[in-house]
Amino acid sequence: MSRFDKHPKLTREQAGHIRHFHNLASLPDGEWPHIGSQEPGQEWDTAYRYQIATMAYAAGAAHYHPLPLMRGIFKELMLKQINKMLRRESGVRVDPDLKELRKPWADPVCKENIMYSGHLLLMISLYTMLFADNRFDKQDSIVFNWNPLFWGRGPERFSYTRLSLQQTIIKGMERENWLGVCCEPNLVFIVCNQFPLIAIRYNDATDKSHTLPTILLKYQAAWAQKNGFVGTNGLFKAFVMRRHDQAVDADDISHTAWAIAFMPWNQDFVKSLYASTGSGFLQRCGDRINLNPQALANKIRELVKTENAESAAEETLHKARTLVQGQPMMNRPYMSPTFGYVAQWMSEVGDKGDLEALLRHADRFLRPRWESGGLFYARCDVNWNEDGDFTGGEAYTGNARIGYARLNVRDGQKMMWDEPWEKEEVEGRPWVDGFGLESGVDCLRGTWDGERRDVGLRVNKLPEGMWGVCIDGELTRVVEAMEQEFLVLDIEVSGEVVDVVVIKV
Repeated sequence: MSRFDKHPKLTREQAGHIRHFHNLASLPDGEWPHIGSQEPGQEWDTAYRYQIATMAYAAGAAHYHPLPLMRGIFKELMLKQINKMLRRESGVRVDPDLKELRKPWADPVCKENIMYSGHLLLMISLYTMLFADNRFDKQDSIVFNWNPLFWGRGPERFSYTRLSLQQTIIKGMERENWLGVCCEPNLVFIVCNQFPLIAIRYNDATDKSHTLPTILLKYQAAWAQKNGFVGTNGLFKAFVMRRHDQAVDADDISHTAWAIAFMPWNQDFVKSLYASTGSGFLQRCGDRINLNPQALANKIRELVKTENAESAAEETLHKARTLVQGQPMMNRPYMSPTFGYVAQWMSEVGDKGDLEALLRHADRFLRPRWESGGLFYARCDVNWNEDGDFTGGEAYTGNARIGYARLNVRDGQKMMWDEPWEKEEVEGRPWVDGFGLESGVDCLRGTWDGERRDVGLRVNKLPEGMWGVCIDGELTRVVEAMEQEFLVLDIEVSGEVVDVVVIKV
C-alpha cells in the first residue's frame, strides 16, 4: 500500500469537471458556449447565475476537501467565476398580480432578487473564507454597471462591499418578517434563502462576529408559524406568497432536493427526509437509478399513500404508468434541472451507493463529452426515451450540478459550516503556488497530469526544518526550509501520473 493512498485523490472525471469550470470561466466576456439557458430572458432555473454560482461552490468544495494546499489554482478560478457573476446578464423579475407596472430599478441586489444576490454573497463570502483575501471589503470592490446602449435612463453604477451586500440582504429578510427575501415579487422561496444563510455563517467566521445566530432563530420562528418547511405531500413547500400570506406546496422533487443539499444548519432534520423525499421520483434499475417523470412520480406516491403500495416495486411502477398514460410528463414550460438537483442532494446527505448509481445513469444516458480536457454533459431536449429512461439534459446539470455532486463529499456542506477556515489558519498553512489551470496541468492529489513539460512548483510557508521531496514514492532530495522562504520543485510531468509529496524528515 502506497503512503499516498490515505490522501484523497481526484478521479479523471473529477479533474475533468474542474477543467471544464476553468474553460468556461476563462472565456472572453459575453461568450457563453454550452451555458445557454432554455429561457432566453434568464428567468428559469437554468439561468447563468445558477450555473456560475454552482460551479464556484463545486470549486470551493474541491479546495476545502481533497485539495486544501492548492490555493493558487482555486483562488484564480473563483475570482474568474465571481467576475462572470457580476456581469449584467441577470434575471428578470415579474409579478403576475400587478395591476400596473412598478417604478423600475436597476440595482440588482437592493431588494428582492435573492436568487441572484444570495448566490453572489455566498460566492464572495466563500472566496473570502477560503483564501483570507479581503479584496471584497474595499470600497468599489463589488460594482454593478447598468449601461444598456439604447434604452434606460443612462449609465448607472451601484457599489457594495461584502458586508454592505450582506446587510442589504438582512434588511430584506426583516422586511418579510424573517421568512426570507423575495425572489420574484411577492414570492419567498425556501431554497433561495439557504445560500445567504451559509454566507453569513462564513462571514461570522471571517470577522469573528455573531450575526447569524439571531437571524437563524428568527428565520426558524417565522417558518414555524407556517407549520414548518414540509408541505402536506411530504415535499418542501415551494414558496410563500407574501401578500396572500399563503404557502404553496411543491409538486415535484426539484426544489426540495436543491434546498436540502444546502441546508447544513438543519442537517439531522433533512437527513431524516431522505427516503421519503425520493419515493416515486427515483427508480432503481439494476445498477443505476432513473428519474421518473413528475406525473408518474406523484401517482406512485399517491398509490403508496392510498393503497399501501411499495414505491420501488415493479407492479407499482406499471400500475402508475397505466393510470397516467396520455398525461403530460410535466406541467412547466421547461424541464427543471431535476437530475442535477437530485445529484447534489445525494452527494450531501444520501447514500454513496445511491449517488454512484445515479452517476452511472448519467454516464450511460446523458451524453458525457470531453472538450479541451474538460468534462460536461451535452444538452438534449428529449427528456425520456420510449423505455422510460431519463435522457434530458440542460446546461445547468451538464455544466455544474453533476460536477458539484462528484466533487462534494458526504456532509461536505455540513463540514464547511461546522469548521469554516479562519484567517489565521489559512495564512499559516503551507500551500502550493507557481502554476494554475491555465498551464494545462490538472492537480489530482499533489499530482500533475498533462503534456510532457517541466513545471516549477512553489510550496509556501513550510515550517522551519529539514524536508524530503518524494517523487513516485522515492526520496529524491532533502532540503532545509528557512522562515519566510519557499521551496521550489522542478517536476517533469507527462501523460503518466506523478506522485509528489513533501515530508518532514
